[in-house]
Amino acid sequence: MNTLTRPKTEAVATAPGTLRGSARVLLRVHRKALWAGAALLVTGIGIVVALRVWMASSEALCGGGDVTPCGDEIYVPNYAYTSAEGYLANGGTALILLAALIGLFVAGPLIARELESGTFRPAWAQSVSPAHWLAARLAVPAALTVTGLTILVIVYRWGLWAFRSGPERYGTRWHSTGVFPGTGPAVLGYALLAVAVGALCAVLVRRTLLAMSLTALVFGAVAACLSAWRYELWPSSFRKSTDVLGHAPGDWPIDSGMLTASGEKLYWQDCFEADMTQGVEACMRDRGGIGYFSEYHPASHYWPLQLVETGTLLALAALAVFAAFRVLRRLHG
Repeated sequence: MNTLTRPKTEAVATAPGTLRGSARVLLRVHRKALWAGAALLVTGIGIVVALRVWMASSEALCGGGDVTPCGDEIYVPNYAYTSAEGYLANGGTALILLAALIGLFVAGPLIARELESGTFRPAWAQSVSPAHWLAARLAVPAALTVTGLTILVIVYRWGLWAFRSGPERYGTRWHSTGVFPGTGPAVLGYALLAVAVGALCAVLVRRTLLAMSLTALVFGAVAACLSAWRYELWPSSFRKSTDVLGHAPGDWPIDSGMLTASGEKLYWQDCFEADMTQGVEACMRDRGGIGYFSEYHPASHYWPLQLVETGTLLALAALAVFAAFRVLRRLHG
């Protein structure tokens, strides 16, 4: 082997370890943030476990947290159950906020601060290409976040399982805005999107505070849109009924109204501005309504809605990652 070919061979041999080496450096430099994330993970698990233990210790004779005599038609939950419901009803929102914090960390301290201060140059000068440098800053938080949030999702679902024996509770229904994203893979999609958007904003603006603000704005807009239009991600079911409700207690009601003889749908909101002396139902019948209908998502739509939302988030995350690498290549080669 001559002196001209040896350096090339050594470079090829060490190339596979470049990303692992960058990951180790990141973990060492940002170990305080890593410990903070671990503390949040332990805190989240501890809260759910504490609530379950509290509910279990306050079980009444009838079970399910009921404080009425067995066989009574009226269900009255005890204080432990109502308090736990209040906390767990917003668990999904808390997990999305945690994902947003991770995105802000990626956008600010992890990437934008190095680009702003110029501390990336020594790493690039030591045979670490810009692509490997950015890949490590995407892979490390993504892997740690997916692992931690997967544990939290499992624990959160276990916490919600405590309510299965009692009557359905509105706050912890499967489709509730504060519950749904935290009980399945959708929250992992939110986390990966936050990491990807944080990286893209960082390489675009290269200013710590500006990158964090832009990340919060973009991520918040996506989360708000998906929350508002989640029911549109999968076709809803339709049911004719003889009563106003028209759906089972476990369903997610979307819309309802009355049908005319020709099958035309008349929605209740169309008569909300009617003369109140007439009444909404009287208004609907004057327009030809003869029977009730309901549009809803049954509980069986949980997984289709979860998977479609997750797929949408992963597609947006992939697009943001692709854009981040293109911007980095254009600016730094």
